[in-house]
Amino acid sequence: MASKRRGAREIDLIEVRKGGTSVQLTRDEFRERFRSRFRDPGFDDLGGALDTIEQAAWEAYDAYRKSPRTRPAGAGFAHPEQELAVDWLEARAAIHRAARLHADRSLPTRVLVVAGAARSDQTCPGEISKTSRLVAAASATLREERIDVDLLDLSRLTSEYGRVIYPCKGCVSTAMPLCHWPCSCYPNHALGQTGDWMNDIYPRWVAAHGVLIVTPVYWYQAPSPLKLMMDRLVCADGGNPDPTTTGGKDPARAKAVELGGWSYPRHLSGRAFGVVVHGDTAGAENLRRILTDWLTDMDLVPAGAIALLDRYIGYYEPYATSHDALDDDDEFVAEVENVARAVASRAAQLRRGDDRGERAFTPVRPK
Repeated sequence: MASKRRGAREIDLIEVRKGGTSVQLTRDEFRERFRSRFRDPGFDDLGGALDTIEQAAWEAYDAYRKSPRTRPAGAGFAHPEQELAVDWLEARAAIHRAARLHADRSLPTRVLVVAGAARSDQTCPGEISKTSRLVAAASATLREERIDVDLLDLSRLTSEYGRVIYPCKGCVSTAMPLCHWPCSCYPNHALGQTGDWMNDIYPRWVAAHGVLIVTPVYWYQAPSPLKLMMDRLVCADGGNPDPTTTGGKDPARAKAVELGGWSYPRHLSGRAFGVVVHGDTAGAENLRRILTDWLTDMDLVPAGAIALLDRYIGYYEPYATSHDALDDDDEFVAEVENVARAVASRAAQLRRGDDRGERAFTPVRPK
């Protein structure tokens, strides 16, 4: 891909804009926020222990120990002596292992099936989503096609203890090389932003030969669990695999790297994809287009028109009977199964090197 280059004078004149409102908490504000996590009466008898833990957490926050455990980056980095977070190095190693799985032709074709619904019978709604039923049909079809299915159920964000995807912080908008691959914004131990699920999710996208997203539409858009994952995948499209080139999170250095010429590497390029969006009354067509544009922008390959599907279930009928409406819609389920077959076929073709000529051109404009 082409790169943007600027003159040395422009790089010398780099300006990092400041002026945001401070978000620093006072000691009392920190105590109140920390203690709010322990309202359950079961913690009442642990006051002394909580006092000790709270003080340690405050000190980590006050000193902003984002990455308290580090080690030298080592071989393969521009500056091997630079200290990098152990958390990030482990996430990077997981991605490299996944890349080897992806490249191993002795293994079956692998499709990542993403269930985008937030609803689950394991929490407040008390009922499974229609998405989960469609995903089950798609997964069964993929297995019939001898595909290795990796099911990523994003409803675990709403129903599982400690499961979280943190929001994207927008590093790419400062400079593309500041957005590291994988994301280095989390964990942030100083702010208590730990346990980020994306470090498990990145390798699953890397290992996949195809991706099938099945999702409902919520208020004309992607459900929030799906949107969180989408935003955090920005580092897969142009992200920097070497944080030592930007001194970690130094915005001025990152701007200089980008202006000096950046290749915008596409870390998920060439995987096949399909999209199934369902709705009740409106918005399914729009979300299907959004997901298709997003995936093609990352240089994934659509598995044909048949694999880009939007439909309505029980159009303008009561929500209370929407599962019954799906029971009666055998044609839609059959269409979803066809999407799965198309993704399986296209993924296998791409593994064989069959791009049908459509990927032989060099893009003119970088991201």
